[in-house]
Amino acid sequence: MRALNASAPSPRRTRSRYVMWCALLVTCAAAALSVHAQTSGTRASQSATQTQNADQLAIQVNDDRMTLAVAKVPQIYLYGPIDANAPQRVEALIKSHKIPEGSDIYLNSPGGDIDAGLALGRLFRSGAMTTHLGSPRRTARSPVVPKASSCVNACAFAFAGGLYRWAPTGNDRMGVQAIDGASPNTGKLADYLKDMGVNPLVFSNAPGNDVAWLTNDQVLGYNLANNGRIPPTAVNRPMNGVASLSLTQMARDGEHRLTLLCRPDGITVTAYYTIGAERSRQIVARATQSYFELNHQPATEREHMGIAAVAQSVVFSQPIPLTQLDQLLSARSMGAWLADKGGAVRYGFWMELDPVRDNLRDYRNSCLQIAKAQTPAAKG
Repeated sequence: MRALNASAPSPRRTRSRYVMWCALLVTCAAAALSVHAQTSGTRASQSATQTQNADQLAIQVNDDRMTLAVAKVPQIYLYGPIDANAPQRVEALIKSHKIPEGSDIYLNSPGGDIDAGLALGRLFRSGAMTTHLGSPRRTARSPVVPKASSCVNACAFAFAGGLYRWAPTGNDRMGVQAIDGASPNTGKLADYLKDMGVNPLVFSNAPGNDVAWLTNDQVLGYNLANNGRIPPTAVNRPMNGVASLSLTQMARDGEHRLTLLCRPDGITVTAYYTIGAERSRQIVARATQSYFELNHQPATEREHMGIAAVAQSVVFSQPIPLTQLDQLLSARSMGAWLADKGGAVRYGFWMELDPVRDNLRDYRNSCLQIAKAQTPAAKG
């Protein structure tokens, strides 16, 4: 018993140790709460920078790890009325790098100050930003916002400033009011839209002061949205015995280019899908076939495997018979695609041909001249 009692702690020592452990636990818990509070505060400042005034445009910045992992760029939500000082608040976030170049801008606004809408649009364009319609994420600090988004008047002008502009989806809506022809601002508004690559006639769809809700065909037809693609440009490079046309389109995912070489034996179309060296290698490793389309239909019945990763691009070619030259001239679109070995997706791009119609006509004439020069009658 003595030996047992000698090795056991006294009640006083046990209470002392108990008090010490309790104090240590309290200290650790307090430290953990402090760290959590600091972390939460940092996370909140990174994910939500908002104004609380219902008469002002609210701003929510989402640049958390999950957003950047999926979208690659911050997602910025601007919602509520566009007030006169909204551009200054957005510009301050741009200068502080909270809204970096190339960010995704989501708009949900009933309109507001037109000049502020123009200023926001210019900020978006100078920062090569992409505009969408969308409602902010629900947070403890934000009010309940309907999931369906709308963008009207001043908001539509701001939306037009996006370098890449995505047409509304689901229940989201784009609304415009007619530009008053008697207003001294008419010329300024029209010039702004032309600078942004938008047809000013899009704002003539509404009678009087009523809001016209645009269909997606109208939004795209007037180029108010481009769905991530800038209209292509063309360069004709005729050479001895060869007619060459190069069509280039800048897009959100990189550069798209089609070159058409016309020889006496036919046309060779080559696609350059410039999306970065690593991504190009990944796609080539998974691609099983390549093919071209006219008006979203296969240009030929044959598919090809001549696919390579060259520098920053996926490159592949296909011959097209000279007899399809007129079909190419009249096509509204041309696409270049790669089939994935899984069969569920395809890679590539398509471009509208209306913006380069005159260049296509010149190319056709050069091809016909080459073909004519090779006929027996021409040689004789």
